[in-house]
This record gives sequence, C-alpha cells and structure tokens, in this order.
Amino acid sequence: MIELREITYLSIALRITLAALMGGIFGLEREMRSRAAGLRTYMLVCVGSCIIMLTNQYIYQVVSVGDPVRMGAQVVSGIGFLGAGTIVVTKNSKIRGLTTAAGLWAVAAMGLALGIGFYEAAIMGGPLIFLILTLMHNLDNQIRKRSRWFELYAEVDSAVSIGSLAKGIRLLGIKIESIQLDREYLPDLDVRALLITVKMPAKAKKDELLAKMADLEGMVSLEELH
Repeated sequence: MIELREITYLSIALRITLAALMGGIFGLEREMRSRAAGLRTYMLVCVGSCIIMLTNQYIYQVVSVGDPVRMGAQVVSGIGFLGAGTIVVTKNSKIRGLTTAAGLWAVAAMGLALGIGFYEAAIMGGPLIFLILTLMHNLDNQIRKRSRWFELYAEVDSAVSIGSLAKGIRLLGIKIESIQLDREYLPDLDVRALLITVKMPAKAKKDELLAKMADLEGMVSLEELH
C-alpha cells in the first residue's frame, strides 16, 4: 500500500483511473437529470484535480522544497469560478444550479484526495457524496412538502397598494414574514414584482390557499419558489 502512495507508474495510473471512474459516476447522475454540468464536466474536474495534486506531489518529491499542498489549495478556491457558472438566477428569482456547483466542488475535493494517494477518503467519501446527490434529493422534496413556510413570487398590478394586498393575504389566515420588491425584474410599468415569504396555517391545504391568493384583487400571477 505504501508503494501506491508514492509517485510510480502504477500509482499514477491507479489514481487517474479512479478519478475518471468516480467523476464519471457523479457526472452520469447529473447528466440523467439534465443538469448544466454533466458526465464530461464531472470527469474533467475530478481527473484535472487529481493530475494537479499528482504534479504537486511530484514537484515536492523531486525538488524537496515548497509546499506539498499549495497547488491543491488553488484548486479548492478556483473551482468556485466553475461552480458559479452553473448557478443561474431566473427572472422570478429562482436559483438553479446550487447542488450542481456543490457537487463539482465535492468531486474536485475527491480528485485531490486521489491525486495525493489518500485512497481511503475518496473511496469512503465518494459513495456518501453520491448518496447525497441521489437519495437525499427525495428526502429534500419530502421536507419541502411538509414545511409550512413558503417563498412566493408575485406580479401585482401597480394600482393596488402593497398594504391592501397584505391585508387580503392575512384575511386568508396566512402569516406574512416579509414582502420585498424585486427591483431586478420589472415586467412593465403597470406591474410590480414581489418576493413574499409566508407561513401557512396548520393543517391547511397549500394549493387551495395559493389559489385563493392568486384570486386576490390586483394579483396578476403567483408562483411558488423552490
């Protein structure tokens, strides 16, 4: 096992192969969900991180000076730029791509572990990351369904005051946590875009209350944010 932690032809081949394989597993899962970063992106991130860490270890062993983790640290910070490119804020303030960005960051960390020969961390951490991306997705949806707190995006007629709109919402038994004007997206001068955080009454049927909110005077459109 010690030989596999040193820079040898066998260890290089093993680390890069494992990086490609494990990165591909995560990328395939993301690809099947039609995410922005898919099979090739995840494989490249994991293999690239592995090669960078291998190079760092090689330089340190050959020259015997320098920081053995310096290049790896640059990967950890640099991967943020790639992850940020997968995060998209839609016109109604929905945020897409956070899980994909986090997945890329985690896969980069796994690639660094493989690159330095820390096989145990990659082999034990890899399956856990995969379970988080797959099984926890369903659990996350279940938690959201049971929650009484919701974020809503609303487009409201400018002729209607926010005060009267808030009063109408409260009359439905809904508690308002906050109402914010979305200044980044104004469809036209006659409509205002609002971000509303509400708490539904206990045992209330969310869909029915949202339908009643959508029928309030001045409400042009209403959509739940996820």
